[in-house]
Amino acid sequence: MSDGQTGRGASLAEAAQNAMRGGRLDEAARLWGEVLVAAPGHPQALFHLGQHALMRKDMARARELLERAGRAAPREPAIPLNLSFVFRSTGDAAAEMSALTASLVIDPYFYPALLAKGLLLERNGRTRQAARIYKDVLTIAPPVEQVPAELREKLARARAVVQDNATALEAELNSRLDPVRRRHGGESLERFEECQAVQIGRKKIYTQQPSMLHFPHLPAIQFYDRREFSWLARLEAATDTICDELGVVLREDTGEMRPYVSHPDGAPIQQWAELNHSPRWSAFFLWEDGRRIDAHCARCPQTSALLETIPMLEMEGYGPTVLFSILSPHTHIPPHSSVTNARLVVHLPLIAPPDCRFRVGNDIREWKYGEAWVFDDTIEHEAWNDSDSLRVIMMIDVWNPHLTPAERELVTALLNTERDWYGSEK
Repeated sequence: MSDGQTGRGASLAEAAQNAMRGGRLDEAARLWGEVLVAAPGHPQALFHLGQHALMRKDMARARELLERAGRAAPREPAIPLNLSFVFRSTGDAAAEMSALTASLVIDPYFYPALLAKGLLLERNGRTRQAARIYKDVLTIAPPVEQVPAELREKLARARAVVQDNATALEAELNSRLDPVRRRHGGESLERFEECQAVQIGRKKIYTQQPSMLHFPHLPAIQFYDRREFSWLARLEAATDTICDELGVVLREDTGEMRPYVSHPDGAPIQQWAELNHSPRWSAFFLWEDGRRIDAHCARCPQTSALLETIPMLEMEGYGPTVLFSILSPHTHIPPHSSVTNARLVVHLPLIAPPDCRFRVGNDIREWKYGEAWVFDDTIEHEAWNDSDSLRVIMMIDVWNPHLTPAERELVTALLNTERDWYGSEK
């Protein structure tokens, strides 16, 4: 709220603000009163004196001052919010709702008013409607450490109501939907189950966020159906052989491993600060950005021969990349997304102790020895090794199966032309 005053009025207002910040509320009220004598329409003085009267439970005076403040500053949502507190204290639920609606008309994202609306609905026994409001509040409220102390308990209450409502709604949904599920028992219902979980707030939908190339109209699938990759079973069948060759690498080639995250000095590393240049997440590359590393492939001859039979990504200068990904005990790979949805990534777990898990979007899975999966790494994902042992997987780039051969060739030409365009300018 702007007071529009200069001179003595401005000095008094500043002194009143300082008194409020120092917790000297009676002094602040006295100073705001002097401001109001000098400027009877001063919106800040009216508002803060209205709050002071509210604190002293002088509801008639609080209402008068806040209504005057609302006329002086009609675009300030905190004024009708405080007016709603007056009506709450007098038991006038209709006027309280009207004041909260006025606040939200001014700013639909003013979460303190939205929270107060949920509390009003809950007090009136409309718990389900309150849960819907609270869900919106939790979506737009800032992190808890940024929330004023007086609202944190109310937000905690909102979370509890949302959770309780989701549990009750889920039970009701299952009672009605289970007969339908049984009628379709031979079909895969995974997509619907995720739909239901999203609808009741158990999960959220994650979108693709590629940093280099976003190919349109490709589905945002977290973990792909393995039936789309006929060669996956053949890869899994070779797990023991691959693992034997990995053992040689772990014993004899540690000098060829390097940190997976390696951003240069001055780069905006953000979530990678802890793992940048760290051996806690290391890699031994067999292919890197489309280049076959012959010396490393010679160390794993049977693995390399098998990989040559798999339809890996063939994108000159960019793929495939194939590596052993080595994650140290008690290491967390933070949430991130990758470069393009034109490719997918295969994980083949080779050393998979308990307490190692992987999240893509809203789906969390545990690695199991020899059980591969294919996922879209442009959807936010993260990993945990909470065990006391190394976790090692083989990562392989493959084409997104929804791209045609022509699209694959054109994407490769596009990226290489763009790289040459910028690289030729020294």
